[in-house]
Amino acid sequence: MKAVAALGLGVRRQIAALGQAAQLFVRLLAMLPATLARFRLLSDQIHFLGNYSLAIIAVSGLFVGFVLGLQGYYTLQRYGSSEALGLLVALSLLRELGPVVTALLFAGRAGTALTAEIGLMKAGEQLSAMEMMAVDPVKRILAPRFWAGFVAMPLLAAVFSAVGIMGGWLVGVVMLGVDSGAFWGQMQSGVDWWNDLGNGVIKSFVFGVAVTFVALYQGFTAKPTPEGVSRATTRTVVMASLAVLALDFLLTASMFSI
Repeated sequence: MKAVAALGLGVRRQIAALGQAAQLFVRLLAMLPATLARFRLLSDQIHFLGNYSLAIIAVSGLFVGFVLGLQGYYTLQRYGSSEALGLLVALSLLRELGPVVTALLFAGRAGTALTAEIGLMKAGEQLSAMEMMAVDPVKRILAPRFWAGFVAMPLLAAVFSAVGIMGGWLVGVVMLGVDSGAFWGQMQSGVDWWNDLGNGVIKSFVFGVAVTFVALYQGFTAKPTPEGVSRATTRTVVMASLAVLALDFLLTASMFSI
């Protein structure tokens, strides 16, 4: 009986946590007009999340492009289609690798920073002090960071894909001797604006919402202790990464079924 009671208590806690997360998510969505009205807060958070993540995104995109160029060239060469290397690199980055890898890096860099920041503010009772002064911490602290992640994530994914394509060009054209005209021509003729580029942009927006919300929720509900903040930061990376991969499957399945 004790095991059943413990199981029931665990299920009730999980359902309560889901309800709390859903309420917070709806509140953040409803605060878009108020966030836009205080645009300075939003722009500061876009700079914090986007600009400080730019270096790791660009470097990672370059090396992913290098690997795609090498692997794609030696694979296509078997079938005499090495001129299609540009199309292969572009589709791989725009459809999948660009949004997904950027979201995973974004979770590791910006997501953990958000969780630690909010968690430390809670541990230092700064959020409680705001409530005592009749300032809503969700409106003042969480909402600008949430919508900043929504804006920053697609921009970082675009940088990742652009740098990755240049990396594939350097390896394929400069190092391996693929014709430059064929590299860019195949890419321009084969990439569709909506089915390829548009779907990747939609994924970027969805991943930005998911990663940022997970980070903010974990920080907002963390125990106000150093150990609690540390555990919340770890949960952010794990849960955000799993959410990105699961959403990627669902979005890809729905996009290709339409």
